[in-house]
Amino acid sequence: MKTPGRIRQGINAIAGVIAFNNLPRAQRRVVFYCEGKSYWPHLKGLVRATLEHTEWDICYISSSLDDPGLQEAHPRLQTYFVGMGFVRDYLFQSIDTDIMVLTMPDLHQYQVKRSRHGVHYIYVQHSLVSLHMVYRHGAFDHYDTICCAGMHHVREAQAIESRYDLPAKRLIELGYSRLDDLRATARANTTAPATDNARVVLIAPTWHAEGVIESGLGVKLCAELLDLGHVVILRPHPQTLRLAPGQVQKLVRQFREHPRFEFEDNVAGQQSLQRADVMVSDWSGAALEFAFARHRPVIFCDVPRKINNPQHDDIELVPLEVALRDQIGVIWDGKTPLALCMEQCESIDGARLEELAQQHVFNTDRSDYIFVQELKRQYADLLD
Repeated sequence: MKTPGRIRQGINAIAGVIAFNNLPRAQRRVVFYCEGKSYWPHLKGLVRATLEHTEWDICYISSSLDDPGLQEAHPRLQTYFVGMGFVRDYLFQSIDTDIMVLTMPDLHQYQVKRSRHGVHYIYVQHSLVSLHMVYRHGAFDHYDTICCAGMHHVREAQAIESRYDLPAKRLIELGYSRLDDLRATARANTTAPATDNARVVLIAPTWHAEGVIESGLGVKLCAELLDLGHVVILRPHPQTLRLAPGQVQKLVRQFREHPRFEFEDNVAGQQSLQRADVMVSDWSGAALEFAFARHRPVIFCDVPRKINNPQHDDIELVPLEVALRDQIGVIWDGKTPLALCMEQCESIDGARLEELAQQHVFNTDRSDYIFVQELKRQYADLLD
């Protein structure tokens, strides 16, 4: 039975789709789609830069009512809530626009299909991790353009096309807007680092069956770090909150009374990332973001890899999140005292982390501007 809240959301979504379709075609030639508030940080800079550096009217549609992007105000920006399920799926199949920008993999593989109209689909990365292990097989096959955060994405996209005899896509050497935003905030942060042995430790794992929280390892982590006198912030992935709420609730119940334990359920925010001295993760792309933005180390829990593509070995490239693990932090086997890992973190050089950022990410600190210039250069035929 549907609750009144879900019924209202459904009505709002239908109204949003009707309003979008009633907009003159000339005012909806560029559309950004966001799955929810957690993905707004990956589109925010691109939306704002497009409005700043072009004269185009653009639309922003979202599946989440609490998406901050729906509250953006600009004379040339129209925003619409379209919900999830059949209402959104109907809009995707029938949408009439020139360019659609998304952070959503698996286009046309499941419920969300390409439009019957001649829409050009642009994929924007929502993580620095590689394309062929963490994402499902075929996750990007139905995109026309892939925006690459670094050369590893270029090589992977080309290798996937070659291995499976797929049509060549446009590959844009873009960079990573979310990282640029984190770096800008970090530069503006004047908070002095801790001078005692206590540290702020952010536990920010990814989601998968054998991850830190799902496997139960989070209990040991929190207990040992708190016993060492550190502040511990637990920040689960949104998918963990959705798919493994029991494990999250167990952790929170066990430690919520501890004065140095904090729980954060909003990965769209930056506060915990900017406060932390050390991150603890597993295979999350957030670890790369933290190291490259804050120039601080990561403790990697040695849990099994997150593999969503059983055919990933077809692509003979080492995923970036595997290659850089021991360069941006230390690996914890689950048995070594965490105090020793914390000591080893002191040897991770911040300057070296910046070198790695410059080496592996395109256009650091200016990807939003590059995005607009590439739109103007590569899609003039669609938008003129």
